[in-house]
Amino acid sequence: MVHKFLAGSAGIAAMVSGHEVHAQAVQTQRADTQTAASRSSAVGVGDIIVTANRREEHQQDVPISITAFSSERLQQQGITKAQDLAASVPSLVVGANGQASRDTQTFTLRGQGATFQASPGVVVYMAEVPLPAPITLSQQGGPGNYVDLESLQILAGPQGTLFGRNTTGGAVLLVPHKPTNVLSGSASAQYGNYNDNEFEGMLNVPVVDDKLLVRVSGAYHDRDGYTRDVTYNRDLDNMHWYTGRIGITFRPSSNFENYLMAYGTYSHTNGTALIHKGFNIPLLNGYGLCGVPGQVPCSFYSNLTAQANALGPRAEAPSVLQSQTTRTWGIINSSQLDLTDELLLRNIISYQTFKSNYYYDGDGTTVQQYDSSLPSNPLPRDDIREFTEELQLQGTMLNKRLTFTVGGFYYNQTPAGEMGVNSIVFCPAAYTGFCPSSQANVAVGNKSKAVYAQGTFDFGAVAPALEGLRLTAGYRYTWDTITGSAYSYNASRTVPGAFTCVATGQTVLTDPKTSCAFSATLHSSAPTWTAGLDYKLMSHVLLYAKVARGYKAGGFNSYAVRPTTETFDPEYVTDYEGGFKSDFHLGDMPVRFNANYYFLNYTNIQKATGDFNPASNASGAAIYAAKAHVQGVEVEATIRPIRQVEIGGNFSYTDFKYTQYLIPANGLPDCTGITPVAPAMSNVKCLPGQYVAPYIFSVHMAVNKELPGTMGALSFFVNYAHTSSQNTEAVLLPALQPGSILAGYGLLNASLDWKNISGTGIDAGVFVTNATDKLYRISNSDVNQSLGIWATMYGEPRMYGMRIRYHFGL
Repeated sequence: MVHKFLAGSAGIAAMVSGHEVHAQAVQTQRADTQTAASRSSAVGVGDIIVTANRREEHQQDVPISITAFSSERLQQQGITKAQDLAASVPSLVVGANGQASRDTQTFTLRGQGATFQASPGVVVYMAEVPLPAPITLSQQGGPGNYVDLESLQILAGPQGTLFGRNTTGGAVLLVPHKPTNVLSGSASAQYGNYNDNEFEGMLNVPVVDDKLLVRVSGAYHDRDGYTRDVTYNRDLDNMHWYTGRIGITFRPSSNFENYLMAYGTYSHTNGTALIHKGFNIPLLNGYGLCGVPGQVPCSFYSNLTAQANALGPRAEAPSVLQSQTTRTWGIINSSQLDLTDELLLRNIISYQTFKSNYYYDGDGTTVQQYDSSLPSNPLPRDDIREFTEELQLQGTMLNKRLTFTVGGFYYNQTPAGEMGVNSIVFCPAAYTGFCPSSQANVAVGNKSKAVYAQGTFDFGAVAPALEGLRLTAGYRYTWDTITGSAYSYNASRTVPGAFTCVATGQTVLTDPKTSCAFSATLHSSAPTWTAGLDYKLMSHVLLYAKVARGYKAGGFNSYAVRPTTETFDPEYVTDYEGGFKSDFHLGDMPVRFNANYYFLNYTNIQKATGDFNPASNASGAAIYAAKAHVQGVEVEATIRPIRQVEIGGNFSYTDFKYTQYLIPANGLPDCTGITPVAPAMSNVKCLPGQYVAPYIFSVHMAVNKELPGTMGALSFFVNYAHTSSQNTEAVLLPALQPGSILAGYGLLNASLDWKNISGTGIDAGVFVTNATDKLYRISNSDVNQSLGIWATMYGEPRMYGMRIRYHFGL
């Protein structure tokens, strides 16, 4: 059925484009890139320059699935952080993924994302360099990444031949504005509800005409929280961050250019509210935490739940003074030398750091059932530094019929200092405030080396009849080395001055930092590749098909309780994909219609679950492997009924099915309807894909009206984006994990701007996000069967405000 849909859609696009010139009449229009303006004028729908193949090309000419946003569209949709992309990109889910921080927004694309303690499945790049990605928080970079961007591009599917880090799901490209040869600048201010204050500025200066160009930008954002902390009488879910960036382009000669970018971001908030929903009373009773002599009655816990429910979704009574602080900065330098008219040598080198501290109450109540990263801990949760180096040669041959890129990439992420977390878990309610904390420290390094080559050949070089038919082939080989060390311990409750090692269950009297420590090293390597054909059926109709192989490195398990689980293996995906991109007219109305179908064979999927070693009586975590088939359809369409109006939308369907998924028996029912007993394995392959929304769609309308004379222009934008329900649980059936199915939701956003008012260079506007004030959940704790609690995270309420901007030279 899917294949018939694609074939029929492509046929329709071809028929309505029948007046277009056949590809045999197409000369070499794809060899030389047109300006975006001329392309938009030709087809009637705006096009964006993208860099999916590490060179500038029109989005419609690139034979892969890309969703791109211009700087104007980012402003219209109010996209200032990763969560704002939710439901606006086909097959993309963005969320906290069970983590206790709203800042740790993780990308899951076509069912592939981040796993606890593993590398990301979708890598975020700034200026072609991967952002630092700590393993304990699935956060890539800090707030402020989306300031002063030229474009934002989401590439679906394995990008393992041309891009730096090895991934399986895709890449998110943040393309900053580079300096130009025009003196220009802007300053903007925004004020909204929840005392939202935002300021942003940019100055572009050609210090030496076309030789030395400088662009400086920065932003400040301060907003009250929308969740009340009734224990400490303050707001949670607030924002307070500032960022700065400088870009310097130096062209000492006509054949050499150097671009240097430096950035820094600081964020400090009161933390994220995890709203308490319930306790697992039978579990707590079984653990002896309630309903037994010396402990509180179990009704004590159910009363806490009733109190939390009475507070509602926008208030919390935590036992921890919560907060989160993030510091990140980096330097990226890109040099390029034109060796000849056909050869370009590039070198990209970077150094970046990321450091975060965050403290949270995982159960959201006044008892210490699940309190992690306590304020008494002096160590950061994450403290890493990253160095990358890439040498690349780009070229063309055969009168530009053959384009190629070859290169090498080196990546080294190491701890910048000691990292650790202390927690209080399972503290009986009768002893809250008196239980000792446990300590867990981890240090993980990730070193990667790769060589790659990719080329595209236009068969028009062989015969004129084959004009427009291209073959793309690429190959890469990657070597990864992951090293890790960890120790975790609890103060003994039975032996004064002693400690219990979490990994072994042993009680020790010596320094736990050495006696409880373990370490491991994992070496892995793999080839990745891509091969595809694309054909210009008509001048604005592109057909394509490809197959690609993706690989994501394994890792170190800092919560292992047995030697066999101290490391975990890489995961792999083979992507089969076909689709088309088309621009045509229905009468006088320009139309863009793109669609594709993909099928993924996804193996050795890294899935984290709890682990228990009966020999040592130790509890921890393990990462096991699963297999799945994923298939789906992605559609994007735009029409301009009149010149001033654009109507568009996108849709995706994702079908994720495990074909094999076995985990150690955990005393709970599995997909077979029975309760396996160790050493038997539980079959959980009937689980829905984790963080997979089967249906995602959005629709938008943009209206741009030029006003008479020099009065300026009005710009109105409205969009509705919907995400269907999704599963957040990795290993348990939904019936066993309350709240693990997040209900689907839709958000309505709108903005109205008056641009260049009376020719003054001043823009003014108003905006609203989540206009209907929809209450929706975006994450779930998923520890009801292990820690005995259920807590959840809610999305942002209605936000509205006004903004004003002054600009010149733009």
